[in-house]
Amino acid sequence: MFDRKNSKSENSPNGINRLREVLDNAEAVVIGAGAGLSTSAGFIYTGERFEKYFHDYAEKYHFMDMYSGGFHPYDTLEEHWAYWSRYIYINRYMDTPKPVYHKLYDLVKDKDYFVLTTNVDHCFQKAGFDKYRLFYTQGDYGLFQCSKPCHQKTYDNEAIIREMVSAQGYGIDTDGTLILPEGTSPNMKIPSDLVPHCPKCGEPMSMNLRADHTFVEDEGWHLASERYAEFLHRHQNVKIVFLEAAVGFNTPTIVKYSFWRMTHEWKDAVYVCLNYGEAYAPDEIEKKSICINGDIGEILYQL
Repeated sequence: MFDRKNSKSENSPNGINRLREVLDNAEAVVIGAGAGLSTSAGFIYTGERFEKYFHDYAEKYHFMDMYSGGFHPYDTLEEHWAYWSRYIYINRYMDTPKPVYHKLYDLVKDKDYFVLTTNVDHCFQKAGFDKYRLFYTQGDYGLFQCSKPCHQKTYDNEAIIREMVSAQGYGIDTDGTLILPEGTSPNMKIPSDLVPHCPKCGEPMSMNLRADHTFVEDEGWHLASERYAEFLHRHQNVKIVFLEAAVGFNTPTIVKYSFWRMTHEWKDAVYVCLNYGEAYAPDEIEKKSICINGDIGEILYQL
């Protein structure tokens, strides 16, 4: 139905003022968030942040970013989990450098809202969003699952992740930042007894991230999905804003395409696209859309 080629990649006239007005008048807001939101908040997987926490891996394996290291076939589970425990800790249990999520929360906290996100870093809850108004469709860095998987259950990993990074020689500062004693280098392997295994079948655990057919949709996932569907059902005939925040085209069917469709079908819906360089809407919903190009953190500050 929608043709991306005919979409308008430009700022809507008076976009900030129009957005303020539609949010003021909205009876409900659905936020659809992508990876760019966390990037704007400072969770950057390359450059200085990568060098700070993964200099040893970059030197040994010539990685250029954290994603690459996550897919590397390490020789041992001890090295695999040394890498992943650092990765998980800094992207799940540390706070973002910039308060972008807090700004977004301030924007909708007094509204009837719901959040649909492909992000897996838990930033919404840490910023104050109600966990019962969140649907993390692609998993959570804070959860383990059986790699097989032999059963549909996930397991909180914070305690064991902290043990893993500690075993590599890291301390944790008062602000949650990982620190190394001066003049030392981190271990690139964890002790074998810290390698997580499934409590039912004994197979190695893996991250609860949607990478292939083994992804576990546990009870919490299904309950969140049901709450989101129920929220949409209750708000089909009210003034509703579909606020798409920094969503790209890696998984467009989850947020972008569904927001386009509902905006087109629902009489009082408005589609808002906030994106760095790719803010647009299809011709079919152009008159019901507000598109603002730019860093989402800066846009939220303006609001």
